[in-house]
Amino acid sequence: MFDRAVAFLMLLGIGVSYGHGFLEESFISESDSICDEVKQYAGYFKLTTGDKNYFYWSFESRNEPSTDPVILWMTGGPGCSSEVALFGENGPCKVNKGGDSTSINPFAWNTNATLIYIDQPTGTGYSYGTDFDHDEVGVSNDMYDFLQQFFEKHSQFQGNPFYIFGESYAGHYVPAVSHRVWKGNKDAANDTLKINLQGVAVGNGLTDPEIQYAYYPEMASSTNNHSAALGKLATALMKAAVKPCVKKINECNEGNESSACSSAYTTCNLALTSPYQATGLNPYDMRIKCAVKPLCYDFSDVGTYLARADVRAAIGVGDREWSSCNMQVNQMFSGDWMKNYQQELPDLLADDIRVLIYAGDQDYICNWLGNKAWTLAMDWSGKDAFNAATDDAFRNADGLEVGKIRSSGGFSFLQIYQAGHMVPLDQPEVALHMVRTFTQTA
Repeated sequence: MFDRAVAFLMLLGIGVSYGHGFLEESFISESDSICDEVKQYAGYFKLTTGDKNYFYWSFESRNEPSTDPVILWMTGGPGCSSEVALFGENGPCKVNKGGDSTSINPFAWNTNATLIYIDQPTGTGYSYGTDFDHDEVGVSNDMYDFLQQFFEKHSQFQGNPFYIFGESYAGHYVPAVSHRVWKGNKDAANDTLKINLQGVAVGNGLTDPEIQYAYYPEMASSTNNHSAALGKLATALMKAAVKPCVKKINECNEGNESSACSSAYTTCNLALTSPYQATGLNPYDMRIKCAVKPLCYDFSDVGTYLARADVRAAIGVGDREWSSCNMQVNQMFSGDWMKNYQQELPDLLADDIRVLIYAGDQDYICNWLGNKAWTLAMDWSGKDAFNAATDDAFRNADGLEVGKIRSSGGFSFLQIYQAGHMVPLDQPEVALHMVRTFTQTA
Protein backbone atom coordinates (compact mmCIF):
# COMPACT_ATOMS: atom_id res chain seq x y z
CA MET A 1 0.00 0.00 0.00
CA PHE A 2 2.06 2.89 -1.29
CA ASP A 3 0.88 5.58 1.10
CA ARG A 4 1.66 8.97 2.55
CA ALA A 5 2.73 7.41 5.82
CA VAL A 6 5.63 5.79 3.97
CA ALA A 7 6.18 9.17 2.28
CA PHE A 8 7.67 8.36 -1.04
CA LEU A 9 6.05 9.30 -4.36
CA MET A 10 7.17 11.67 -7.06
CA LEU A 11 5.15 14.38 -8.80
CA LEU A 12 3.84 13.67 -12.27
CA GLY A 13 5.52 15.62 -15.09
CA ILE A 14 3.63 17.78 -17.53
CA GLY A 15 3.81 16.88 -21.19
CA VAL A 16 1.92 17.19 -24.45
CA SER A 17 -1.85 17.45 -24.67
CA TYR A 18 -4.22 15.62 -26.96
CA GLY A 19 -7.54 16.32 -28.61
CA HIS A 20 -11.03 15.15 -27.75
CA GLY A 21 -12.63 11.78 -28.36
CA PHE A 22 -10.64 8.57 -28.63
CA LEU A 23 -6.99 9.54 -28.41
CA GLU A 24 -4.06 8.16 -30.33
CA GLU A 25 -3.51 4.45 -29.87
CA SER A 26 -0.39 2.54 -30.83
CA PHE A 27 -0.64 -0.96 -32.21
CA ILE A 28 2.64 -2.70 -31.52
CA SER A 29 2.95 -5.53 -34.01
CA GLU A 30 4.60 -8.85 -33.30
CA SER A 31 7.48 -8.00 -35.61
CA ASP A 32 8.50 -4.78 -33.89
CA SER A 33 7.03 -5.34 -30.43
CA ILE A 34 8.68 -4.28 -27.23
CA CYS A 35 8.57 -6.27 -24.01
CA ASP A 36 6.92 -9.35 -25.57
CA GLU A 37 6.33 -10.79 -29.02
CA VAL A 38 2.57 -10.68 -28.84
CA LYS A 39 0.06 -8.17 -30.19
CA GLN A 40 0.00 -5.12 -27.98
CA TYR A 41 -2.20 -2.05 -27.77
CA ALA A 42 -1.31 1.12 -25.92
CA GLY A 43 -2.61 4.65 -25.81
CA TYR A 44 -5.38 6.79 -24.42
CA PHE A 45 -9.12 6.94 -24.04
CA LYS A 46 -10.69 10.31 -23.27
CA LEU A 47 -13.39 9.66 -20.70
CA THR A 48 -16.87 11.10 -20.90
CA THR A 49 -16.84 11.94 -17.17
CA GLY A 50 -14.65 15.04 -17.52
CA ASP A 51 -11.20 16.08 -18.68
CA LYS A 52 -9.63 12.70 -17.95
CA ASN A 53 -7.36 10.85 -20.35
CA TYR A 54 -6.57 7.29 -19.29
CA PHE A 55 -3.46 5.50 -20.49
CA TYR A 56 -3.50 1.74 -20.89
CA TRP A 57 -1.15 -0.93 -22.20
CA SER A 58 -2.60 -4.27 -23.22
CA PHE A 59 -0.81 -7.53 -24.08
CA GLU A 60 -2.60 -10.36 -25.83
CA SER A 61 -2.38 -13.87 -24.41
CA ARG A 62 0.59 -15.97 -25.49
CA ASN A 63 -1.82 -18.89 -25.82
CA GLU A 64 -5.26 -18.37 -27.44
CA PRO A 65 -6.22 -14.68 -27.29
CA SER A 66 -9.53 -15.33 -29.06
CA THR A 67 -10.82 -17.44 -26.15
CA ASP A 68 -8.48 -16.90 -23.18
CA PRO A 69 -9.70 -14.68 -20.32
CA VAL A 70 -9.04 -10.94 -20.22
CA ILE A 71 -7.57 -9.55 -16.99
CA LEU A 72 -7.68 -5.90 -15.98
CA TRP A 73 -4.89 -4.97 -13.54
CA MET A 74 -5.11 -1.96 -11.21
CA THR A 75 -2.14 -0.96 -9.06
CA GLY A 76 -2.99 0.84 -5.83
CA GLY A 77 -1.31 3.76 -4.10
CA PRO A 78 -3.59 5.58 -4.59
CA GLY A 79 -1.75 7.24 -7.43
CA CYS A 80 0.71 4.47 -8.40
CA SER A 81 1.16 3.44 -12.01
CA SER A 82 0.31 -0.05 -13.22
CA GLU A 83 3.60 -0.07 -15.14
CA VAL A 84 5.14 -0.79 -11.72
CA ALA A 85 3.37 -4.15 -11.82
CA LEU A 86 3.87 -4.61 -15.53
CA PHE A 87 7.67 -4.46 -15.26
CA GLY A 88 8.14 -5.39 -11.60
CA GLU A 89 5.60 -8.13 -10.95
CA ASN A 90 3.39 -9.99 -13.39
CA GLY A 91 3.96 -8.43 -16.80
CA PRO A 92 5.43 -10.04 -19.92
CA CYS A 93 8.92 -8.65 -19.33
CA LYS A 94 11.31 -7.26 -16.75
CA VAL A 95 13.43 -4.16 -17.21
CA ASN A 96 17.11 -5.03 -17.07
CA LYS A 97 19.58 -3.23 -14.82
CA GLY A 98 20.34 0.19 -16.23
CA GLY A 99 16.98 0.43 -17.96
CA ASP A 100 18.30 -0.03 -21.49
CA SER A 101 16.52 -3.32 -22.33
CA THR A 102 14.06 -5.93 -21.14
CA SER A 103 14.01 -9.68 -20.68
CA ILE A 104 11.05 -12.05 -20.99
CA ASN A 105 9.19 -12.99 -17.81
CA PRO A 106 8.45 -16.75 -18.02
CA PHE A 107 5.79 -16.38 -15.31
CA ALA A 108 3.90 -13.51 -16.90
CA TRP A 109 0.16 -13.51 -16.42
CA ASN A 110 -0.39 -13.25 -20.16
CA THR A 111 0.81 -16.84 -20.44
CA ASN A 112 -2.88 -17.80 -20.64
CA ALA A 113 -4.69 -14.46 -20.51
CA THR A 114 -4.83 -11.08 -22.22
CA LEU A 115 -3.69 -8.35 -19.83
CA ILE A 116 -4.81 -4.73 -19.56
CA TYR A 117 -2.68 -2.43 -17.41
CA ILE A 118 -4.41 0.84 -16.56
CA ASP A 119 -3.05 4.07 -15.09
CA GLN A 120 -5.86 5.47 -12.96
CA PRO A 121 -7.16 7.78 -11.54
CA THR A 122 -6.27 10.97 -13.42
CA GLY A 123 -2.69 12.02 -12.76
CA THR A 124 -1.41 8.50 -12.24
CA GLY A 125 1.47 7.29 -14.41
CA TYR A 126 0.86 8.48 -17.97
CA SER A 127 -2.80 9.39 -17.43
CA TYR A 128 -3.59 13.09 -17.33
CA GLY A 129 -6.31 15.72 -17.24
CA THR A 130 -7.67 18.60 -15.19
CA ASP A 131 -10.49 16.73 -13.43
CA PHE A 132 -9.53 14.53 -10.50
CA ASP A 133 -11.19 11.85 -8.39
CA HIS A 134 -11.10 11.65 -4.61
CA ASP A 135 -13.27 8.63 -3.83
CA GLU A 136 -14.51 5.32 -5.20
CA VAL A 137 -17.65 6.80 -6.74
CA GLY A 138 -15.44 8.71 -9.13
CA VAL A 139 -13.02 5.81 -9.60
CA SER A 140 -15.75 3.29 -10.37
CA ASN A 141 -17.64 5.53 -12.81
CA ASP A 142 -14.44 6.40 -14.62
CA MET A 143 -13.33 2.80 -14.89
CA TYR A 144 -16.74 1.72 -16.14
CA ASP A 145 -16.45 4.43 -18.81
CA PHE A 146 -12.95 3.20 -19.71
CA LEU A 147 -14.07 -0.44 -19.96
CA GLN A 148 -17.02 0.48 -22.18
CA GLN A 149 -14.64 2.26 -24.54
CA PHE A 150 -12.01 -0.48 -24.40
CA PHE A 151 -14.41 -3.28 -25.31
CA GLU A 152 -16.04 -1.17 -28.00
CA LYS A 153 -12.64 -0.46 -29.56
CA HIS A 154 -11.38 -4.03 -29.05
CA SER A 155 -14.56 -5.87 -29.87
CA GLN A 156 -12.68 -9.14 -30.41
CA PHE A 157 -12.52 -9.51 -26.62
CA GLN A 158 -16.17 -8.78 -25.81
CA GLY A 159 -17.11 -12.44 -25.41
CA ASN A 160 -14.05 -13.50 -23.43
CA PRO A 161 -14.34 -14.13 -19.68
CA PHE A 162 -13.34 -10.92 -17.91
CA TYR A 163 -11.58 -10.65 -14.54
CA ILE A 164 -10.63 -7.64 -12.44
CA PHE A 165 -7.44 -7.91 -10.38
CA GLY A 166 -5.66 -5.38 -8.23
CA GLU A 167 -3.25 -4.93 -5.37
CA SER A 168 -2.89 -2.80 -2.25
CA TYR A 169 -5.22 0.25 -2.41
CA ALA A 170 -7.01 -1.67 -5.14
CA GLY A 171 -8.66 -3.31 -2.14
CA HIS A 172 -10.83 -0.22 -2.51
CA TYR A 173 -10.75 -0.03 -6.29
CA VAL A 174 -11.59 -3.64 -7.16
CA PRO A 175 -14.81 -3.99 -5.11
CA ALA A 176 -16.04 -0.55 -6.21
CA VAL A 177 -15.24 -0.99 -9.91
CA SER A 178 -16.50 -4.59 -9.98
CA HIS A 179 -19.79 -3.57 -8.39
CA ARG A 180 -20.14 -0.73 -10.91
CA VAL A 181 -19.63 -3.23 -13.76
CA TRP A 182 -22.15 -5.60 -12.16
CA LYS A 183 -24.67 -2.76 -11.81
CA GLY A 184 -24.01 -1.60 -15.35
CA ASN A 185 -24.71 -5.10 -16.63
CA LYS A 186 -27.97 -5.19 -14.67
CA ASP A 187 -29.05 -1.80 -15.98
CA ALA A 188 -27.56 -2.19 -19.46
CA ALA A 189 -29.30 -0.04 -22.02
CA ASN A 190 -29.25 -0.79 -25.73
CA ASP A 191 -26.18 1.43 -26.24
CA THR A 192 -24.25 0.00 -23.28
CA LEU A 193 -22.04 -3.04 -23.67
CA LYS A 194 -22.55 -5.90 -21.26
CA ILE A 195 -19.20 -6.88 -19.82
CA ASN A 196 -18.61 -10.60 -19.29
CA LEU A 197 -17.42 -10.29 -15.67
CA GLN A 198 -16.63 -13.72 -14.22
CA GLY A 199 -14.42 -13.00 -11.22
CA VAL A 200 -12.48 -10.45 -9.18
CA ALA A 201 -9.38 -10.69 -7.03
CA VAL A 202 -7.44 -8.50 -4.59
CA GLY A 203 -3.86 -9.09 -3.49
CA ASN A 204 -2.70 -7.72 -0.11
CA GLY A 205 -5.42 -5.11 -0.25
CA LEU A 206 -6.88 -2.47 2.03
CA THR A 207 -10.57 -3.36 1.86
CA ASP A 208 -12.01 -3.20 5.39
CA PRO A 209 -9.83 -0.82 7.45
CA GLU A 210 -12.19 -1.08 10.42
CA ILE A 211 -11.11 -4.70 10.86
CA GLN A 212 -7.67 -4.68 9.28
CA TYR A 213 -6.10 -1.92 11.39
CA ALA A 214 -6.72 -3.94 14.54
CA TYR A 215 -4.24 -6.58 13.36
CA TYR A 216 -1.14 -4.39 13.13
CA PRO A 217 0.08 -5.13 16.69
CA GLU A 218 -0.28 -8.87 16.20
CA MET A 219 1.54 -8.77 12.87
CA ALA A 220 4.35 -6.64 14.30
CA SER A 221 4.97 -9.08 17.14
CA SER A 222 4.18 -12.36 15.41
CA THR A 223 6.64 -15.14 14.71
CA ASN A 224 5.28 -15.57 11.21
CA ASN A 225 8.63 -16.95 10.01
CA HIS A 226 10.25 -13.59 10.72
CA SER A 227 11.56 -11.89 13.83
CA ALA A 228 9.21 -9.67 15.81
CA ALA A 229 9.52 -6.13 14.48
CA LEU A 230 8.87 -4.35 17.77
CA GLY A 231 9.64 -4.82 21.45
CA LYS A 232 7.08 -5.51 24.16
CA LEU A 233 6.57 -1.86 25.17
CA ALA A 234 6.03 -0.62 21.63
CA THR A 235 3.68 -3.50 20.93
CA ALA A 236 1.71 -2.77 24.11
CA LEU A 237 1.32 0.87 23.09
CA MET A 238 0.07 -0.20 19.68
CA LYS A 239 -2.45 -2.56 21.24
CA ALA A 240 -3.72 0.25 23.44
CA ALA A 241 -4.18 2.41 20.35
CA VAL A 242 -6.36 -0.12 18.52
CA LYS A 243 -9.65 0.64 20.27
CA PRO A 244 -9.62 4.44 19.75
CA CYS A 245 -8.40 3.91 16.18
CA VAL A 246 -11.22 1.51 15.31
CA LYS A 247 -13.70 3.88 16.93
CA LYS A 248 -12.57 6.67 14.64
CA ILE A 249 -12.74 4.42 11.56
CA ASN A 250 -16.27 3.46 12.57
CA GLU A 251 -17.21 7.13 12.86
CA CYS A 252 -15.79 7.71 9.38
CA ASN A 253 -17.91 4.92 7.88
CA GLU A 254 -21.07 5.58 9.87
CA GLY A 255 -21.06 9.38 9.69
CA ASN A 256 -19.55 9.73 6.23
CA GLU A 257 -17.98 13.06 7.19
CA SER A 258 -14.64 14.02 5.69
CA SER A 259 -13.36 15.42 8.97
CA ALA A 260 -13.97 12.11 10.75
CA CYS A 261 -12.27 10.19 7.94
CA SER A 262 -9.26 12.51 7.93
CA SER A 263 -8.99 12.24 11.71
CA ALA A 264 -9.07 8.44 11.52
CA TYR A 265 -6.43 8.48 8.79
CA THR A 266 -4.03 10.62 10.82
CA THR A 267 -4.62 9.02 14.22
CA CYS A 268 -4.49 5.40 13.12
CA ASN A 269 -1.46 5.66 10.85
CA LEU A 270 0.50 7.57 13.46
CA ALA A 271 -0.22 4.95 16.13
CA LEU A 272 -0.17 1.73 14.11
CA THR A 273 2.05 2.14 11.06
CA SER A 274 4.61 4.75 12.11
CA PRO A 275 6.17 2.62 14.91
CA TYR A 276 6.91 -0.11 12.40
CA GLN A 277 8.33 2.30 9.83
CA ALA A 278 10.68 3.70 12.47
CA THR A 279 12.41 0.30 12.65
CA GLY A 280 13.83 0.67 9.14
CA LEU A 281 12.23 -2.59 8.06
CA ASN A 282 10.47 -2.84 4.74
CA PRO A 283 6.71 -2.44 5.41
CA TYR A 284 6.01 -4.55 2.33
CA ASP A 285 8.29 -7.42 3.33
CA MET A 286 9.05 -7.94 7.00
CA ARG A 287 12.05 -10.14 6.25
CA ILE A 288 14.19 -7.33 4.86
CA LYS A 289 15.27 -3.74 5.46
CA CYS A 290 13.89 -0.82 3.50
CA ALA A 291 16.53 -0.78 0.77
CA VAL A 292 15.96 2.50 -1.06
CA LYS A 293 14.10 5.24 0.77
CA PRO A 294 11.43 6.31 0.55
CA LEU A 295 9.86 3.57 -1.65
CA CYS A 296 11.92 0.66 -0.24
CA TYR A 297 12.03 -0.70 -3.80
CA ASP A 298 14.00 0.92 -6.61
CA PHE A 299 11.96 1.54 -9.77
CA SER A 300 14.49 3.89 -11.36
CA ASP A 301 15.35 1.37 -14.10
CA VAL A 302 11.70 1.29 -15.13
CA GLY A 303 11.69 5.09 -15.31
CA THR A 304 14.84 5.04 -17.43
CA TYR A 305 13.33 2.51 -19.84
CA LEU A 306 10.06 4.41 -20.18
CA ALA A 307 11.98 7.63 -20.87
CA ARG A 308 13.47 6.17 -24.06
CA ALA A 309 12.21 7.92 -27.17
CA ASP A 310 11.53 4.66 -29.02
CA VAL A 311 9.48 3.29 -26.14
CA ARG A 312 7.46 6.51 -25.77
CA ALA A 313 6.79 6.48 -29.51
CA ALA A 314 5.74 2.82 -29.47
CA ILE A 315 3.17 3.26 -26.70
CA GLY A 316 1.85 6.62 -27.92
CA VAL A 317 2.57 8.86 -24.94
CA GLY A 318 4.40 11.59 -26.83
CA ASP A 319 6.67 13.62 -24.55
CA ARG A 320 4.74 12.94 -21.38
CA GLU A 321 6.89 12.01 -18.41
CA TRP A 322 6.21 8.96 -16.25
CA SER A 323 6.46 8.55 -12.51
CA SER A 324 5.87 5.47 -10.41
CA CYS A 325 3.54 7.27 -8.01
CA ASN A 326 1.93 10.69 -7.71
CA MET A 327 1.79 12.23 -4.23
CA GLN A 328 -0.81 14.79 -5.25
CA VAL A 329 -3.22 12.06 -6.29
CA ASN A 330 -2.43 10.16 -3.10
CA GLN A 331 -3.37 13.15 -0.94
CA MET A 332 -6.71 13.55 -2.69
CA PHE A 333 -7.82 10.17 -1.32
CA SER A 334 -7.10 10.81 2.37
CA GLY A 335 -10.84 11.05 3.03
CA ASP A 336 -11.44 7.77 1.20
CA TRP A 337 -8.69 5.79 2.93
CA MET A 338 -10.64 4.55 5.95
CA LYS A 339 -13.78 3.66 4.05
CA ASN A 340 -14.84 0.00 4.04
CA TYR A 341 -15.58 -1.63 0.67
CA GLN A 342 -16.22 -5.30 1.43
CA GLN A 343 -19.96 -4.53 1.29
CA GLU A 344 -19.69 -4.25 -2.50
CA LEU A 345 -18.85 -7.96 -2.87
CA PRO A 346 -22.00 -9.86 -1.74
CA ASP A 347 -23.98 -8.75 -4.81
CA LEU A 348 -21.28 -10.24 -7.01
CA LEU A 349 -21.18 -13.53 -5.12
CA ALA A 350 -24.97 -13.80 -5.28
CA ASP A 351 -24.69 -13.62 -9.07
CA ASP A 352 -22.00 -16.32 -9.25
CA ILE A 353 -19.15 -13.88 -9.84
CA ARG A 354 -16.25 -15.44 -7.96
CA VAL A 355 -14.11 -13.47 -5.50
CA LEU A 356 -10.52 -14.26 -4.51
CA ILE A 357 -8.69 -12.45 -1.71
CA TYR A 358 -5.02 -13.42 -1.58
CA ALA A 359 -2.19 -12.23 0.63
CA GLY A 360 1.52 -12.82 0.91
CA ASP A 361 2.15 -13.58 4.57
CA GLN A 362 5.33 -11.49 4.95
CA ASP A 363 3.62 -8.15 4.25
CA TYR A 364 3.03 -5.79 7.15
CA ILE A 365 1.13 -2.89 5.62
CA CYS A 366 -1.82 -4.95 4.30
CA ASN A 367 -1.11 -8.10 6.22
CA TRP A 368 -2.72 -11.50 5.80
CA LEU A 369 -4.07 -11.56 9.38
CA GLY A 370 -6.27 -8.53 8.81
CA ASN A 371 -7.28 -9.68 5.34
CA LYS A 372 -8.34 -13.09 6.55
CA ALA A 373 -10.22 -11.53 9.47
CA TRP A 374 -12.39 -9.34 7.27
CA THR A 375 -13.23 -12.21 4.91
CA LEU A 376 -14.55 -14.14 7.92
CA ALA A 377 -16.51 -11.13 9.17
CA MET A 378 -18.13 -10.11 5.89
CA ASP A 379 -21.91 -10.43 5.88
CA TRP A 380 -23.19 -12.39 2.90
CA SER A 381 -25.46 -15.32 2.23
CA GLY A 382 -22.61 -17.85 2.40
CA LYS A 383 -20.96 -16.50 5.55
CA ASP A 384 -21.71 -19.47 7.80
CA ALA A 385 -20.54 -22.01 5.25
CA PHE A 386 -17.38 -20.02 4.52
CA ASN A 387 -16.54 -19.70 8.21
CA ALA A 388 -17.14 -23.42 8.72
CA ALA A 389 -14.86 -24.35 5.81
CA THR A 390 -11.35 -25.61 6.48
CA ASP A 391 -8.06 -24.00 5.53
CA ASP A 392 -6.72 -26.50 3.02
CA ALA A 393 -3.27 -26.79 1.50
CA PHE A 394 -2.83 -24.77 -1.67
CA ARG A 395 -0.39 -26.66 -3.85
CA ASN A 396 1.59 -25.63 -6.88
CA ALA A 397 1.68 -27.56 -10.15
CA ASP A 398 4.26 -29.94 -8.65
CA GLY A 399 2.11 -30.71 -5.60
CA LEU A 400 4.18 -28.69 -3.12
CA GLU A 401 2.21 -26.82 -0.46
CA VAL A 402 2.73 -23.10 -1.06
CA GLY A 403 -0.13 -21.67 0.96
CA LYS A 404 -3.46 -22.21 2.66
CA ILE A 405 -6.81 -21.66 0.99
CA ARG A 406 -10.36 -21.47 2.34
CA SER A 407 -13.19 -21.55 -0.22
CA SER A 408 -16.96 -21.73 -0.18
CA GLY A 409 -19.75 -20.40 -2.37
CA GLY A 410 -17.41 -18.83 -4.88
CA PHE A 411 -15.48 -16.90 -2.20
CA SER A 412 -11.84 -17.75 -1.41
CA PHE A 413 -9.12 -16.51 0.91
CA LEU A 414 -5.57 -17.56 0.05
CA GLN A 415 -2.53 -17.12 2.28
CA ILE A 416 0.64 -17.41 0.21
CA TYR A 417 3.78 -18.48 2.03
CA GLN A 418 7.00 -16.48 1.90
CA ALA A 419 5.64 -13.57 -0.13
CA GLY A 420 5.37 -9.92 0.75
CA HIS A 421 3.04 -7.18 -0.44
CA MET A 422 3.75 -7.88 -4.10
CA VAL A 423 3.10 -11.61 -4.44
CA PRO A 424 4.06 -11.89 -8.14
CA LEU A 425 7.43 -10.30 -7.34
CA ASP A 426 8.29 -12.68 -4.50
CA GLN A 427 6.55 -15.85 -5.70
CA PRO A 428 6.09 -15.46 -9.47
CA GLU A 429 5.50 -19.13 -10.25
CA VAL A 430 2.98 -19.50 -7.43
CA ALA A 431 1.21 -16.32 -8.51
CA LEU A 432 0.85 -17.57 -12.08
CA HIS A 433 -0.47 -20.91 -10.84
CA MET A 434 -3.00 -19.01 -8.69
CA VAL A 435 -4.20 -16.96 -11.64
CA ARG A 436 -4.49 -19.97 -13.90
CA THR A 437 -6.42 -21.90 -11.26
CA PHE A 438 -8.78 -19.00 -10.57
CA THR A 439 -9.51 -17.96 -14.15
CA GLN A 440 -9.85 -21.49 -15.51
CA THR A 441 -12.32 -22.63 -12.85
CA ALA A 442 -15.78 -22.95 -14.36
